[in-house]
Amino acid sequence: MKLIDHTRESLVGYLTAQCAAIVPDGREAAFRAAVDAHLDEALERMHVCINACAPWRPDQFNVLQSSQHCILLYFLSNTIYTRSGDTAAATRLFLMNKALNGIDLFYEIAMPPVFYIGHSVGIVLAKATYGNFLVLYQNSTIGRHKDRIPVIGEGVVVYPNSAIIGRCEVGDGAVISQGTSVLDAKVGAGQLAYTGADGRLAFRKSPADILSEYFRR
Repeated sequence: MKLIDHTRESLVGYLTAQCAAIVPDGREAAFRAAVDAHLDEALERMHVCINACAPWRPDQFNVLQSSQHCILLYFLSNTIYTRSGDTAAATRLFLMNKALNGIDLFYEIAMPPVFYIGHSVGIVLAKATYGNFLVLYQNSTIGRHKDRIPVIGEGVVVYPNSAIIGRCEVGDGAVISQGTSVLDAKVGAGQLAYTGADGRLAFRKSPADILSEYFRR
């Protein structure tokens, strides 16, 4: 995969400089070593994601494309944590992502291989089961309530200002419309969930070709 305006070494330096600016605790040498050890695997994960996302040019990573940068920081933090157990570097990457991209996505969260972020600001992703080919927009929240955890199917689109909380089952190809809250509820496969005139959750068939806007499949 081509790194736009960067070499591998300069990307390591760039991420280390970002960390030093956001978490200025003087431990950038240890952070750099962790990044250097795990960057290749994180970039391989990023390559798979980029090549599946229709809005992005295949085989090219641009750290100045904020959604790509956001996803790389997650992949890198998660890779470091799962491969080495290093929570220090993973936590710094998590904090960098919050500061730079406005997203709360902890390194322990198991995201799918392919997901697309339209705008990252205000997204909160907590513990849940996340299906592949997930689409997320700003101010969307997915997460548990006590011991109740959502299960999100494949090819789900979550539009801005919406939430999926608690014991929810969201089927494959479902769409959560803008401003809709799904709380301890089920959204069937291929359904579009929206807030009805009475304020309750309502459903209709989701557009059949909606994922072609986001993914090459």
